[in-house]
Amino acid sequence: MSVEAEARPGRRHAAAPPGGTQGTLMRRTGDWARRAPLLPALVFMILVTQLPFVVTIITSFMDWNAYYPDERGFAGFDNFRRVLTDANTRQAIVVTILLTAAVVLISLLLGLGIALLLDRKFRGRGVVRTMMITPFLVVPVAAALLWKHALYNPEYGLFNGVLTWIFGDNAPQPDWISNQPLWSVIFALVWQWTPFMMLILLAGLQSRPLDVIEAAGIDGASQWDIFRYMTLPHLRQYLELSALLGSIYVVQNFDAVFTITSGGLGTANLPYTIYQTFYTAHDYGRASAAGVIVVIGTIIIATFALRSVSTLFKEEGR
Repeated sequence: MSVEAEARPGRRHAAAPPGGTQGTLMRRTGDWARRAPLLPALVFMILVTQLPFVVTIITSFMDWNAYYPDERGFAGFDNFRRVLTDANTRQAIVVTILLTAAVVLISLLLGLGIALLLDRKFRGRGVVRTMMITPFLVVPVAAALLWKHALYNPEYGLFNGVLTWIFGDNAPQPDWISNQPLWSVIFALVWQWTPFMMLILLAGLQSRPLDVIEAAGIDGASQWDIFRYMTLPHLRQYLELSALLGSIYVVQNFDAVFTITSGGLGTANLPYTIYQTFYTAHDYGRASAAGVIVVIGTIIIATFALRSVSTLFKEEGR
């Protein structure tokens, strides 16, 4: 019976998959061959970014002060408690929130206005767009020095020079940094981050369905109605993305605070406070704990940014 069963044409033994084990091995070898050139870059990225962060986390749980080298040991969550209960750190947190909120909001409004203007057709639009992007390409320290010396200086700065040109020799000559220290930092950052907001919002404006907008204009809708009921809802996700990405970068700003005010006059934010704790007080454990808190806050903001990006891509893919 077994011989007859084997001889029947309708009965076949289960054949091995094409290629078998050798094919799977070759496929895996090919995958590794394609990924191998990326391994050095991956290892370098891990060493440069993740390894220092792991060391920072470990240091944040240690009692490590360079002034007391013999007292080094495990501190648990004591550094985090000291960071959150310290009056200077709490003030730095408030300054960081105010600085970030003001810069992002003002930059967003200015970027929206400039994007609406640059979305129109006019001669030399490409040149104007390039010039508007230029402040974002300036090195942050150079931009802060420009505002501190070329614009804010009470003796030869541009602002006081304009006041003298308008009102004459009796014009007021305020010391802008001393009188309004926090706003001095805010305006310098707004000048630098407005082009970033403008680029994202301009991309959103150019993705609008123009045929629907033209149809609304033919039906008698005013420019304000088109902006309020069509353009603004379309730009909502772009506005959210701009605000979140701007917050991620501005909350970590150190250059403008260090260069313009050196953290004085109530302008010390969290990054500058961490710098002071690390390089002045040499309290490595507490500085690392503050750094971990900043990273956690940045990750929370970045999570919302990634959600906005994914939602934006889904909308574009429809």
